[in-house]
Amino acid sequence: MRKHKPNRPYQPSRSCPLQLILILLSFTACRSTTQMTPARTPAATPASTLYAGFRYSTYGPPYNPGPQYWVSVGQRMAGKFPSASPQAIWIVGSLAGQGTRLSFPGSSADQYIQFAASDENEETLTLFDQAGLTVWLQFEPGEASVEELIHLVLNHYSRHPCVIGVGLDVEWYHSTEEPIGQAVTDAEAATWVAAARSHGSQYRLFLKHWLVEMMPPTERDGLFFIDDSQQFESLDQMIAEFVQWGQAFTPAPVGFQYGYPDDRKWWGQLADPASEIGQRLMDIPNLQGLYWVDFTVLDVFPPH
Repeated sequence: MRKHKPNRPYQPSRSCPLQLILILLSFTACRSTTQMTPARTPAATPASTLYAGFRYSTYGPPYNPGPQYWVSVGQRMAGKFPSASPQAIWIVGSLAGQGTRLSFPGSSADQYIQFAASDENEETLTLFDQAGLTVWLQFEPGEASVEELIHLVLNHYSRHPCVIGVGLDVEWYHSTEEPIGQAVTDAEAATWVAAARSHGSQYRLFLKHWLVEMMPPTERDGLFFIDDSQQFESLDQMIAEFVQWGQAFTPAPVGFQYGYPDDRKWWGQLADPASEIGQRLMDIPNLQGLYWVDFTVLDVFPPH
């Protein structure tokens, strides 16, 4: 299995615990032998509409050019694909200590949830509303309650029509030092989808990782599966792995984050990497989302 670097800064432990080594070895074996069980839930959301845009975090780009820039990136990315609609993955909860820090004011009895003194997203989400750009609100939970985070995020932002759902980076689920996470069970996934839908039947949940084995085995209703793998040797290698991800979750919708710095050695040679990579992924029948990552977004989508 290819080593996968984290999608955010973190402080690695001084030694790799035996438990983590065993987990990684088991994933390597499972990756080549495990066949996904057919979904038990027939109501998987169809991937009938293509969305294209970007992923944003406070720690990704060297600076934040402002809300209008992010609207422009969403529109420019979507414009590269026929009939695509602009969309963003906007991180509102970043790993902090053993839990997460939400980038808006609030309160919670959960000791692992911190809040910002002021709202850091309101201006941008308001502009997204006006521009017709849809958005997923993501968090990195650590040891914080995922269900509590879903309610806090949607209680605060469901008034924005641009918000279509919430997302969990499974790499940081019950994991705070190494980006490996804990596999999501069917029961957990169903509970979290129900929590989101308690704020409105239209809301969905995405789960993100680079290992199929970290996703719920059979639960598919209301779920969107995002692969954020990186460190590929070539575009062909990326496409081959992403195709496998799409096949593993058919008919549920899938999405992909790409444009990582470690892959620049080959995508940097493409004339239009955001478009050329995305076009190669269009043959995945359940494709629903294409997202350029914020680590290199200023290079590929320069501010005007």
